[in-house]
Amino acid sequence: MIPLSEDEMLVLRGSTGTIGIVKTGSSDRLFPETEKEEVSMFFEPDDLIVASCFETGDRVVKALRCVLFMIREMKQPLIVLPKKHPATKRLRLVVSAGGKTRISCKITPGTHPEQDILCGSDEFDGLEIAGVPGGVEFRNLRETSIDRMRFDHQD
Repeated sequence: MIPLSEDEMLVLRGSTGTIGIVKTGSSDRLFPETEKEEVSMFFEPDDLIVASCFETGDRVVKALRCVLFMIREMKQPLIVLPKKHPATKRLRLVVSAGGKTRISCKITPGTHPEQDILCGSDEFDGLEIAGVPGGVEFRNLRETSIDRMRFDHQD
């Protein structure tokens, strides 16, 4: 278990991708939007919002923090695209939310309304990320750099 509080973000840095993780905290509800409906998802404080980017570097960490902030703090809806939507090929960053998230490199980015699976780079394929009281647990985590940083302000 890696400790994570509501005002922190974990960053998993790989060689071809980056993952950002925050607790849902006081954000008790989010709205995934599909082509046909709006879904209301309810959360516990230790559930997670996970963002996956298919790039690396400091600019990516800033983008992850921005997107996670927009979703958690500004209640930005989670947009789910149809599987054949042309934008799926241009997505550089995708997000899921819930108690547990599986990373897969075999799915189309941005097309899974169930929120328990998220597209990621090959090096994170098969990774499971679960929110637990006071932190995050990982299964199938390969060698990667993990940073914990403040989430509530710029470093």
